Amino acid sequence: MKEEQFKLTDIGLIPKDWACLPLGNIGSVKMCRRVMKHQTSEFGDVPFFKIGTFGNRPDAYISRSLFDRLRNKYSYPTPGTILISAAGTIGRTVIFGGEDSYFQDSNIVWIDNPQEIVTNMYLYYYYSIAKWQTENGGIVVRLYNDNLLSTKIACPSIQEQERITDALSDIDKLIKSLKSAILKKSRIREGAVRELLTGETRINGYSGKWLAKNLGESATIKARIGWQGLTTNEYLDSGDYYLITGTDFSDGGIAWEGCHYVSKDRYEQDPYIKIKEKDVLVTKDGTIGKVAYLDHIPGPGTLNSGVFVIRTNDRELSQRYLSKVFISKYFDAFIDSIVAGSTIIHLYQKDIVKFNFQVPPSIDEQDAICNVIEDMDNDIRSLKKKLNKYLKIRSGMKQQLLTGKIRLTL
Repeated sequence: MKEEQFKLTDIGLIPKDWACLPLGNIGSVKMCRRVMKHQTSEFGDVPFFKIGTFGNRPDAYISRSLFDRLRNKYSYPTPGTILISAAGTIGRTVIFGGEDSYFQDSNIVWIDNPQEIVTNMYLYYYYSIAKWQTENGGIVVRLYNDNLLSTKIACPSIQEQERITDALSDIDKLIKSLKSAILKKSRIREGAVRELLTGETRINGYSGKWLAKNLGESATIKARIGWQGLTTNEYLDSGDYYLITGTDFSDGGIAWEGCHYVSKDRYEQDPYIKIKEKDVLVTKDGTIGKVAYLDHIPGPGTLNSGVFVIRTNDRELSQRYLSKVFISKYFDAFIDSIVAGSTIIHLYQKDIVKFNFQVPPSIDEQDAICNVIEDMDNDIRSLKKKLNKYLKIRSGMKQQLLTGKIRLTL
C-alpha cells in the first residue's frame, strides 16, 4: 500500500491518475417491464420482487409464460448485473445471480454496463458510498434516471478496480462466514435451551423428578408503582444513580453504557426496586418478557415503571436459574396466553404471579444447566464482537480504497 497525490474533483479529492465519471458515461439505465397486480399471485413459478422485498423474500409470483415473454422481449438483467433500489432505501444493491426472478419496474433499476470502463463488482461496492443527490445538491427522495446518470464516481483502471474488489470481497467472505457461524450456533443454542430447561435432555450425572413451582409463591416481584410518576423529563444523561428501562436490555443483561440516570431523591424513593447483584429483571411493557440477570452492577440504580425486579425466596430455586426460566418455553407459553387477543400488550403483576414452571430438583443441576447455556451465550457473544469488528474494518476499507486514499499495488 502507498499514499497518493490527489486532485480536487466534484466528488472530492481523488488520485491524480483516477477519472471522475458520471454513470451516464458508463451505460444507460434499464428496468424490467411493468407487471400489473392482476398478473401476480401468492404462489407461482417465478418470484416477483417489489422494492419492499428487494433482495429478500419475493412479494409475489408470476407465471412461467409471462416471465419468458417479458424477459425475451424487454429489458432483463444479465448475471452479475448490480440491481439498485430507486425508492425506499435509496441505492440499496443486490448482485443479480442470473436466477429466474422478475423485478418491479422503475423502483428497481440497473446500469446497462459493458464493463469496459467499470466492472460490475466495483460498481457494487462504490454504490455503497455514492453520494446520491439532485443537480443542485439536494437530498434524493427517489432515484430518477437523471439523478442516477449524473452521479459521479471515482474511477481507477480496471486492474486496480479488480484489486480493490478482491480485497473487499475477501473481507465480505469473512463477514459472511461469521454470520453463518452465529446463525448456526444460535440455532443450536435455541434447541439446547428448549431441551435443558424442560428436562427433555438431562446433564450427565443428574436424575430425579423435576419440581413444580409457582412464581408468586417462589419469589417476590416488585416494580415502580404508578403514583411515583417518574417521567422522561427526569431522565439524566449523567449521574450517580442508574435508571434501567426496557430499552437497556441486551443479550440477557443490561447495556449499562446506554442507561440514563435519576436524582438521589428518585433513587431513594422506593427501596424495593433498588437493584442488587443477582437480581432478575423482566420487562412488562412494550416488548414484554425480555430478561436480564445482574451478575454484576457498576453502581446503585433503580427501575422505571416498565420493569419488574424478581427475587427468589425459595431454597430450591437459585436466582441464576430463575433468570433462565424466563427464556424457557414455559414462559413463552405463559406470555402467549396473557396477550392472546389483546391489542394492548402489558404484563400485570396480578398475572405474572400465576406463572407456573418446573425446575431441576437440585441447585447443582440448576447451576450445571446455567453453565452450559452461558458458555454457548459467551461463544455467540464473542463471534458477534468479532463480526462487529470486521464490519467496522470493512466500512473503513471502503472509504479508503474506493476514494484512493490507500492504493493497492501489485
